Amino acid sequence: MTRPYDLPSFTAINCFEAAARNLSFKAAARELNVTPAAVSQQIKALESELAQMLFHRQHRGVDLTEAGAVLFVAVQRGFEGIAGAVHEIRGRTKVEDVVIHATTAISTFWLTPQISAFWRHYPEMVISQVVSDVELTEDRVDLSFRYGPIPEDGGEYIPLFDDMIVAAGSKDFAARFPTASVADLARAPLIYLSTHRQEWTGWKDWLSAFGVEAHIGKRSTVNNFMIALQLAQDGVGAVLCWERQVGTLLEKKVLVPLVPERLPSPHAFYLQVHSRASEEARFLAEWISRQPF
Repeated sequence: MTRPYDLPSFTAINCFEAAARNLSFKAAARELNVTPAAVSQQIKALESELAQMLFHRQHRGVDLTEAGAVLFVAVQRGFEGIAGAVHEIRGRTKVEDVVIHATTAISTFWLTPQISAFWRHYPEMVISQVVSDVELTEDRVDLSFRYGPIPEDGGEYIPLFDDMIVAAGSKDFAARFPTASVADLARAPLIYLSTHRQEWTGWKDWLSAFGVEAHIGKRSTVNNFMIALQLAQDGVGAVLCWERQVGTLLEKKVLVPLVPERLPSPHAFYLQVHSRASEEARFLAEWISRQPF
């Protein structure tokens, strides 16, 4: 009897998701309570089955390949669906989690380190992240990280920080496509983010802000910001980055600014406190709002 889903081993998928989320085989091993060798073996088996490399092995860690980034997004979406169904079946327990929603990029580069810092002070708090790049129904989460104009609908919103938008690329890309000006950048390969969200600043608006009306070079288009960042790290093109959102990539020089021009983001990042939020959720929201950004 054939299986209804043509999928690799779930153990391998689970190891891959943990390693991709942590960008570390060792961290994934600690999380899964197995050895790093076991994680490495599962991922090698998965790569062999898919006939694709999923990670770039570096001296100090790993990075996702383009194929790995595509698979990571798909796996996370699948896990989110499973987690949502399990949550609905279980119902709200007496000791309720604080459920917080964030996009993949916000969770990876900003929120997860903040939660880790929070737990050092309040280890008894139970916090669950729902990581998704699509909007969720309000009854599933207590808090949501958002970017855009703050609604004037009487809801509860906490402004967090404004940001600067910078054009960035890998060191290799910067060497291959020297850009002394924004006009030079308009002739280089650029990575476009295709999204229905009108509030996101795209290349047309960013270039126009500095007096360059059109991009005349090669372009690559994806519909996921994390994949766009991965393509930029692989040297495919330049990408628009929100500095504070992806600060670690810039601090570690995984990506570097290609021109000195920086555009203030037209909107702010803010926290939405949903009507179902518990006292614990509101305490976490207040704590986050007090952190330096």
